[in-house]
Formats: sequence, structure tokens, C-alpha cells
Amino acid sequence: MVMGFDILELSTVGQEKGSKGVKSALDSFGLIGYRWTMSRPLRIEYPNAWYHVLNRGRWEEPIFREAKDYDNFLQTVQEACEFWHLRVVAYCLMATHLLVQTPHSNLSRCLRHIDGVYTQRFNRKHGHDGPLFRGRFKALLIEADSYLLQLVRYIHRNPIQAGLAETLNDYPWSSHKGYLSKHPKWKWLHKEVVMEMLAGKPEERVKAYWNYVTIEDDRRLIRILSKNRWPAVLGSEKFIKGIKGKYFQKKADGEVPQSKELAPEMGAIIGIVSEYYQVKGEDLVHSRRGYCNETRNVAMYLSRRLRGDRGFL
Repeated sequence: MVMGFDILELSTVGQEKGSKGVKSALDSFGLIGYRWTMSRPLRIEYPNAWYHVLNRGRWEEPIFREAKDYDNFLQTVQEACEFWHLRVVAYCLMATHLLVQTPHSNLSRCLRHIDGVYTQRFNRKHGHDGPLFRGRFKALLIEADSYLLQLVRYIHRNPIQAGLAETLNDYPWSSHKGYLSKHPKWKWLHKEVVMEMLAGKPEERVKAYWNYVTIEDDRRLIRILSKNRWPAVLGSEKFIKGIKGKYFQKKADGEVPQSKELAPEMGAIIGIVSEYYQVKGEDLVHSRRGYCNETRNVAMYLSRRLRGDRGFL
């Protein structure tokens, strides 16, 4: 075993020096001890992070059978807000779409309460047994400045997109009406941050919200969220680069395949490997029959392991 790698896995790399080359590169990226085992979802948590969260019923089974179930789920969400200071800015209960902020970097704890306690309440009420949800929830880390408004609109328009409603007001189990109402029952909904982004003057905010949410969703956002596999992070190039730089070393783990999305760019791998072998980057590009280009093989190995690349250069 060479720093988390079975030596047999290095057959494409070469002899012992190839193993040392891999070790050196992993050390440069802060990844000594990197593992490949059973998979887990990627969770990036930090204070005041924003997420779009989704979970569905196991085997496509309904997670709401009657009106009381929706009420019970919202009660459970409000408990998470009270107990762990979760901030919910939008929701839509078809599957469970939540747009949330975590001041105390505790998304997993909040969702464990919501999914776990609601499952217990659902099972008691309906004589059900076992898991209710498909599995671990999806969580898309988002840059608020770029996508918060778009996601509020997307979540509220989701019933229209799914053919369950003709207008925004038709679907009762979303937070849309909370944005139009001043009733105290909506006090728990953390909508002020969204309203302030839409209009500076308080008296203009409801109208500004209505004008914004009646516009159709951005097609690119729909394409991203319609996929079975979401990206780990959604935001500007600068935001994504910052997340990669800060969290790849902390989150890189074979148990978390999605962590490869945080991996360094191919140019960084080439740079590290070239420096170790004291060769030029272009020397990694060429391969000749009958000649073992160890430098190239190490770079290929790392690109496949760390980034999940299938091809090379």
C-alpha cells in the first residue's frame, strides 16, 4: 500500500519511482491517505451557506397522502428552524424542495431531523414501516448573489412546470403565498432577504416579487436541475473556484465520488507532476510505442483518480 493506493493499481504508472511520483503529487494537493471505498454524498458545510435541497419517496412512493401530511412536514421543518436555526426562504412540497441557509453550518443535522422525524410521524399515522425517503438528500450549494432569486422562482413555479397547476396561486403547498401575505403564520419564513434583493423600498417588494416570479424560469437552470445528478456547486466561476480551493483537500475522499468535482484543474496536476520529474509540460503530451513515459503515466493516473477523467490531454 502506497499512501492509500494498492501497489497493483500503479501498474499503469511504472516502477517504484512512479509510486513516489503519485505520493509527491498527492502530498502537494494535501491528499495523503486518499481512499476509494463505498460512496457517500458530498456535503460542504460552512456558516451562512445556501442550499437547494431535494428528497423524494423511496421507489417513487408518495410521501404525502393527505393534507395533514403536508402540515406535519411543515411542522417538522419549523422545528428545525427553531432548534437548529435553519432559515427557509422557499419550499414546494411535491417532492420536498427546500431553499435554505444554515447560519451554524449544520445542514446534515437539520435534514436528519426533518427526514427522520417526519418519517416516524408518517409511519405512525399510516401504519407504514421502514424508510420513507429514497435515501440521502440532494443538496446543491449555491452562490446567493447569482442564484438565490432564480431558485425561489424555480421552486415556486415547479407545480406549473410539472403540470400540477396552471397558475402560481393554484398550488397550496408552497411558500409562494407567504411572499404575498403579511399574516403572522408566515413569520417563520425567512423571506426578507429575498424581498430586499428585489426592491429597496418595502412598499414595492410584493409587486416586485410578483413581477419576477411570473417570468418563466431560466432554461439553463431548468436543464441543470432536471438531471438526475446535480453538480456539487452552483455559482459564478469565482465562487466555484473559491470553493474548490478551500474544500477539496478537506473533502477529497473515495467514499464521496462527487468530491471529484472539487478536484484541481488538469493544468495544476500537470504542473505538479512536471515539477517533480523536472520536465516540461509538453513532455506529458507525447507517447511513443515501446517507451514508458512515466511522467505522463503518473499524470494520467492522477487525472483519473482525482478528477474521474476518462481521457487525457
